[in-house]
Amino acid sequence: MPSPREASPKLKLEMEDCKIKVDKTMERLLPVSDLAESPLYEAMRYGVLSGGKRIRPFLVMQSAKIFGVDEYRSRRVGAAVELLHSYSLIHDDLPAMDNASRRRGKKTLHLAYDEATAILAGDALLTMAFEILADPDTHEDPRVRIELVSLLASAAGGSGMVGGQMLDMLAEEETFDIGTISRLQRLKTGKIIAFCCEAGAILGKANPAHRQSLRNYAHDLGLAFQVTDDLLDLEGNDEEMGKDTGQDNGKATFVTALGAENAKMRAEMLVHQAKAHLKIFDRGRGDVLKEVADYVLKRRV
Repeated sequence: MPSPREASPKLKLEMEDCKIKVDKTMERLLPVSDLAESPLYEAMRYGVLSGGKRIRPFLVMQSAKIFGVDEYRSRRVGAAVELLHSYSLIHDDLPAMDNASRRRGKKTLHLAYDEATAILAGDALLTMAFEILADPDTHEDPRVRIELVSLLASAAGGSGMVGGQMLDMLAEEETFDIGTISRLQRLKTGKIIAFCCEAGAILGKANPAHRQSLRNYAHDLGLAFQVTDDLLDLEGNDEEMGKDTGQDNGKATFVTALGAENAKMRAEMLVHQAKAHLKIFDRGRGDVLKEVADYVLKRRV
């Protein structure tokens, strides 16, 4: 996978450092087995360790850094989110959903293995994410672990990512207004991003005002991320993106509802708002998250 494009040199180094650390953490956490069920574990590793920018773990680690959280803890939470994110991509790529052939420049998991193995690998990754969050290694305070599990479950289930995916499928047949499209994307993408930003505050036992600021930042960042994703699906190419583009053809998206130029203006507005929510953090503690917002606007992959 190419390095993040349009990122500042400092942000690029920070993102690459996060990717290396989170990949090593996931490498250690993902099981290896010589038992009869070993194809499942091989598929899990294929689905997770085949590239990716690790933006979600980066948000976890950077939000945790604001509150001085030990990096070992934030790496574990970041790894858990990435396992869950990988499960969602594996299932989204299945023939019953997007029927995609490439992901991160390689064959999608159901083509590299088979559909049944892809479903089981996704199931196992989803379950493992919560196992990691519930482990005392992630945090010694059980109340912190419970809150992480509860918040991620809410962000990932029917009132979050899975519900958003259902709306996304319905969008192929129905015409949605901009309010419904915004809700779709808030559920499908935004709630997980919100978890990533708030997870650092939970680990650091931050005060309510700081947590609310990160939630507000994540809300606008998540929508901006999806707007640019819709634009890249329209304007990007398969080789550069490392996956099938044009998957949104016929679906209700920000681009179909607003037009490309207005969608770009909407993304710019959302990024401006996201950065404004970070003013509460003094001494430059929110600067990296501000750079992330700018990167989301400029990214080409």
